[in-house]
Amino acid sequence: MANKEERLMRFIITGGTGLIGQALTSDLLKEGHEVIVLSRNPAMGKDVLPQGTRFVGWDAKTSESWVEWAEGAAAIINLAGERLAGPNPFKLRWTDRRKDLICESRLHAGQAVSQAVEAVKEKPKVVVQASGINYYPIGDDIATEETPPGEGFLPHICLNCWEISTQPVEDLGVRRVVMRTGPVLHPKSGPLPPMVLQSKLFLGGPLGEGQQWFSWIHPTDVVGGIRFLIDHPQATGAFNLCAPNPLTNATFSQVLGRVLRRPSILPLPSFVLKLIFGEMASTMLTGVRAVPTRLQAMGYTFRFPEAGEALKDLLL
Repeated sequence: MANKEERLMRFIITGGTGLIGQALTSDLLKEGHEVIVLSRNPAMGKDVLPQGTRFVGWDAKTSESWVEWAEGAAAIINLAGERLAGPNPFKLRWTDRRKDLICESRLHAGQAVSQAVEAVKEKPKVVVQASGINYYPIGDDIATEETPPGEGFLPHICLNCWEISTQPVEDLGVRRVVMRTGPVLHPKSGPLPPMVLQSKLFLGGPLGEGQQWFSWIHPTDVVGGIRFLIDHPQATGAFNLCAPNPLTNATFSQVLGRVLRRPSILPLPSFVLKLIFGEMASTMLTGVRAVPTRLQAMGYTFRFPEAGEALKDLLL
């Protein structure tokens, strides 16, 4: 029993009420670890996170309310950031104000993490910083971790608002991992539910021409990848967190149709998406062909490397 207790550790998660945070919290609690979720609304967090989660209120900008918990923590996982789409489906457009909120929320949260690490005597063993595959240029070229950043709003968010925010911890001697995550497949959140609804209504088909790449990942592999990176001290720098077999949007729609036993032949025209979503339609009509080169080279084995098996697990 003593050995087991010695292995139990404290994990701090910002943005823990989101899809990835919920899955990671549940996984850590099952092993008996202490999980502290920093939340601007702890009451809401109690509705979506499992019993045993410790909630600490914070403003997503400073570290004063929680810095004591960073002392000797096994890891700080920084997932915080304003959602790209926003909570209201009828207000999805990227106004200038919304763009500022998206950037500032990531920058301020990461700066708070860096301040906490600097303030404590016993530093956390690792800081895991969220980012996205939107860091890379769109197009048909394969994007590995060595690929330089693309241009535009989304690469700017990933590089200059998210990844840069916790970079100072490296100067403090703390290991830092940056996970560039692809769209997470989940039956109740993210990009999958509207695609499933479209397919079930016999309206399934590609978005636009459907040639844009879709570098997806199953929730099990998101959690597995994060745990792998935390547990391996040699893991530093950027890692693509996406399945090793990305598909074009058209092919993914066909695979989804086969799983649901629905046709996938009706494309949704690009001009319709642009009318509805404005600039944000670019996230649906373009894509990055990212692959998890470094993660696989280190020995991580994906539980769901193929889209068909992933969709069957999630939907059937």
